[in-house]
Amino acid sequence: MTDMRVEYASRGLIGVLTPQANTTVEPEFGIMLPPGLAAINARMFSPHASLEARLVDYLDHLDETIAQFANAPLDALALATTGTSYMVGTAREAELVAALSKRLGVPFITTGQAVVLALRTLGARTIGLVSPYPPSLTEKSKAYWAAQGFAIGGLVQIGTRADTFHPIYTISADDAAAGVRELGGKTLDAIVLLGTGMPTLAAIARHPRAGDAIVLSCMLCLGWAAIDAATRQPPQREALLRFVEGDEWKARLAARI
Repeated sequence: MTDMRVEYASRGLIGVLTPQANTTVEPEFGIMLPPGLAAINARMFSPHASLEARLVDYLDHLDETIAQFANAPLDALALATTGTSYMVGTAREAELVAALSKRLGVPFITTGQAVVLALRTLGARTIGLVSPYPPSLTEKSKAYWAAQGFAIGGLVQIGTRADTFHPIYTISADDAAAGVRELGGKTLDAIVLLGTGMPTLAAIARHPRAGDAIVLSCMLCLGWAAIDAATRQPPQREALLRFVEGDEWKARLAARI
């Protein structure tokens, strides 16, 4: 942790790397962060029209994006896209995280690894997925979670609208909640709402559990992991469960929407 504190980050400052048109990451981070923690943002850019090509491009130009933070006194750095994890796979992701954490001198967290950490902290083995992705990326997502040791016990594919500025970012929290309800009758340890672009906090606030399954999302897991990393707290199951229940952030969510 840096010795230099700034006005709005007395407990820690988190750098967030966000896809270029994403409209969800910054608002949901702002809702999740407790007093004393702050986040600053850098946008990842790619000229490619293809989603999967953009995801690869984001990683190829990661150093340039990180350079936007210059010498800001970061305590953790969070990569706010899950698709990059699917594209590079678990081994390359782990190498990248280790190398960047060592070079930057602060924890570097990918969204994929944040979800894996949350699932393992909860002891989850069989998971359900609610996917806003196109089919090809959904298949890569399934392969990633399976490679991390999780059984896929159910999948709901949310329909997206091609006539909007972005098919994922215009999905609503109500759509996410409907996906949770569809998985409610299955035997699952956890349900993961995929993608950092789909709004999920309102859905989790309404449905933190579906039967015995704990409901998580990529953004919720990234926020939780980044907070713990910035404050140097080890992952704890009870603390994560309280975070899922929204003990702190529910009031901020209600004020925001």
